[in-house]
Amino acid sequence: MSDPVTVLVVEDEPLSRLSIVAGLEDEGFIVFEAANADDAITVLEANLEIQLVFTDVDMPGTMDGLRLAAFVRDRWPPIHIIVTSGHSSPDPAFLPVNAPFFSKPYRPEDIFSEIRRMTAN
Repeated sequence: MSDPVTVLVVEDEPLSRLSIVAGLEDEGFIVFEAANADDAITVLEANLEIQLVFTDVDMPGTMDGLRLAAFVRDRWPPIHIIVTSGHSSPDPAFLPVNAPFFSKPYRPEDIFSEIRRMTAN
């Protein structure tokens, strides 16, 4: 059996964050959470075991989810990224390479299987 995958969920809407975090934990993932990009960067700096960032696009603060995704890709290239939004569908050119996009509402099972696919050794 492989080690559990460590995921950071970045979502400013508390109920959405709670729902996906609970689902990920039930699926056996180790989960950190952040309400905005600034908090996410702090969590990433303190937890080098994070393997994947699951981020919403529309968030308050100094950067949105697309800028956070680009920042993570530049600073921590091995970290996988999944982007989601219920308001917009970003131009694929603005997504990091190999970062899939899921429109809300998404099926949690689709997120779980995509995380497993992306982090498979």
